[in-house]
Amino acid sequence: MTNELVHARIEQQRPGLLVGYETAYDGMLSVETSREQIGALLEFLRDDELLQFHFLTTLCGIHFPEEKDRELCVMYQLHNWRKNIRIRVKVFFPVEDPHLPTATTLWAAANWMERETYDFYGVRFVGHPNLTRILNVEDLDVFPMRKEYRLEDGTRTDKDDRFLGGEGHEGRQFD
Repeated sequence: MTNELVHARIEQQRPGLLVGYETAYDGMLSVETSREQIGALLEFLRDDELLQFHFLTTLCGIHFPEEKDRELCVMYQLHNWRKNIRIRVKVFFPVEDPHLPTATTLWAAANWMERETYDFYGVRFVGHPNLTRILNVEDLDVFPMRKEYRLEDGTRTDKDDRFLGGEGHEGRQFD
């Protein structure tokens, strides 16, 4: 099965589900849909007798602060083990309205992945059975993987970057 065949199958069986598509740098078909169509697309990819993308490999958030009304993205990677083909599905939406339908109704494995995406990016998965923080403390009032937050606390005094090549240090040179 080829990327072209997968794309043609989606367009033929479910016209209007896709907003765009491309073959990415890694050779994987990457498709984009709207938040209104994400549930229908994921279900079709899983249940179609030809496509059979039964395995949810990845579900994660991505932040594009420079993309007006498309600042947040949730990316799904699905795998058809029998034919050894994968597909990447993306859906973009504004950071001011960060919600999507849950994929836990399709894959139980989406549970923790959606909780992690909520925890770090603030995406609310409507219908999720237990959408609570999974790695950060419950009372954290920010979503730390959004790019508006620094990667590291600049006020820390408990670490020494001299041996790690940190800011202001040359790092160790090896012969």
